[in-house]
Amino acid sequence: MKKLRILALVHDHLVPPADTTEINVLEAEWKMEYDVIETLREIGHDVRVLGIHDDLIGIRPTIGLFKPHIIFNLMEAFAGVTTFDQNVVSYLELLRMPYTGCNPRGLILARDKALSKKLLAYHRIPVPDFTVVRRGRKPMLSKRLQFPLIVKSLFFEASAGISQASVVENADQLVRRVQFIHDNLGTAAIVEQFIDGRELYVGVMGNERLDVFPVWEMSFAQMPDNRWRIATERVKWSTQYQKKHGIMTEAAALDAGAIDRIQRIAKRTYRALDLSGYARIDIRMDDEGGMFVLEANPNPNLAYGEDFAESGEVSGVSYERLLDRILTLGLRWEPERTG
Repeated sequence: MKKLRILALVHDHLVPPADTTEINVLEAEWKMEYDVIETLREIGHDVRVLGIHDDLIGIRPTIGLFKPHIIFNLMEAFAGVTTFDQNVVSYLELLRMPYTGCNPRGLILARDKALSKKLLAYHRIPVPDFTVVRRGRKPMLSKRLQFPLIVKSLFFEASAGISQASVVENADQLVRRVQFIHDNLGTAAIVEQFIDGRELYVGVMGNERLDVFPVWEMSFAQMPDNRWRIATERVKWSTQYQKKHGIMTEAAALDAGAIDRIQRIAKRTYRALDLSGYARIDIRMDDEGGMFVLEANPNPNLAYGEDFAESGEVSGVSYERLLDRILTLGLRWEPERTG
């Protein structure tokens, strides 16, 4: 790829410092941003970083002065609101500015876990039964929803608000956990049938033609029997907790038939939700081999060594090559025009 001028949009509190000499980058909250920006520079691209919180004013003049070929979008929210991430991308489209990652429509469809499940069910893609409890409401369960259930935020990602207490086994626990989501995350709660089984992730890249990475699995080798094997916030982000309980992610040990089924489900999910750029599809497989799509994550964590990049490495795509492919997909993406 030719050398590009790249404007990286980053949350203002996640802009990596210019000097990281005395900092443990591996534990820094801006590790992903650092990995992406520094790798792009090492490849030879000219990268400028712009921190954004709740104001888009800086984007247009920076584009005018720097004249980037493309925006590398590392925003996962706007003004702290997860569902506003699509507005940033929509603004870039209004500016006719190429960008990396998912398009606005795909972000809208995937961020709302209930809406995405309805779309997937329409396309006969298996999902857990669920109900939504809006703020100020109490949970009302249909007969098809049986305990245990798992309670999550309707919109938040990265395991936000998920703990062992998220899996509920009776009505009292359900009411308390729904209230926790309402009060602490400020969103509606989604209550799903809990699928006890293996936690699988599938990376997908592409716009029209899709590439699927090897199936990845989160292993809970040393987790005590009295703990639910789920990706809680501590499981996801605490390296100390991961080491204590032998939690790791690696290529899934599955037969060729199961891998083929999972990858086909991942591709169907990607297309059904109108995703573009790159995404990670989260799937649970029960003890009978049943597959259930939990959610799709457009623009997943791109840090070196994380699930998406690691599964790419296993398929022969180096981290440098991965970022170049993401840039290429962004440069080739064109919003549909009906007029």
